[in-house]
Amino acid sequence: MESYFLRFSKVTKKLHMNQSPFFFIVYVFSLLPTSIVTSTLSGQPLAGEMSCSAPSRSSFLIVKSQMATEEKPVSGDRMLVYVPPHPLIKHWVSVLRNEQTPPPIFRNAMAELGRLLIYEASRDWLPTVNGEIQSPMGVASVEFIDPREPVAVVPILRAGLALAEQASSILPATKTYHIGMSRDEETLQPTIYLNKLPDKFPAETRVFVVDPMLATGGTIVATIELIKERGVENRQIKVISAVAAPPALQKLSDKFPGIHVYTGIIDPTVDERGFIVPGLGDAGDRSYGTL
Repeated sequence: MESYFLRFSKVTKKLHMNQSPFFFIVYVFSLLPTSIVTSTLSGQPLAGEMSCSAPSRSSFLIVKSQMATEEKPVSGDRMLVYVPPHPLIKHWVSVLRNEQTPPPIFRNAMAELGRLLIYEASRDWLPTVNGEIQSPMGVASVEFIDPREPVAVVPILRAGLALAEQASSILPATKTYHIGMSRDEETLQPTIYLNKLPDKFPAETRVFVVDPMLATGGTIVATIELIKERGVENRQIKVISAVAAPPALQKLSDKFPGIHVYTGIIDPTVDERGFIVPGLGDAGDRSYGTL
């Protein structure tokens, strides 16, 4: 089977934040049979080759926050992958990568990374309600998260528990539904051992699906299919992950166009055992000391 590599091309999307123009630089993944991946921003080879096996086509976008000077439309039917450039996100990813990091610190780093990614993912996505309140100095116009609009967090056990640990500190009035999945070490196919999803999600529920490692994509795809069976559309789902790899992103893009993924970093490849390389190892075992 021919191995394809990912090449980046750039388009930009302008958003308005606090009356000032804010731009996202969006890198389009084009799967092409080539041996060198080159950034169109710098013209320099990227660190490592991002390899996967897939048909040649553009299918999803990588988004990094930056200032830019032009505006071009971004297709709404493509999956968007956001890699926030915040230095704290880079810091906690680095702590997670270190093989010397002990389980308690690893688990705390995972929780901190999840908190930051959920914060970024909830930007301009949560429903709000306006009103007026009396402050000690006068009447103030205010804006609160609307508690009547449902927001759900779905961590995939085990490691998803650590990444979603601080979700409730970021998101008021959320409900948490757990999914437990194990992966066959030979076939790499997921098996469900726990399903606490509701029979039907309320209309317009916003769902954060939390899975630290997007490697082969089997687990995250199976989970989202279960969620969609319960009345949730692609546009209502955001995926939170610590590390992602091209095979999983390709599967998500193929099956769920328009979905958004927020990840700490994208690594180049997955090995024959289904582990992301360089990755950070088994996130569940490292979180709970069961290596």
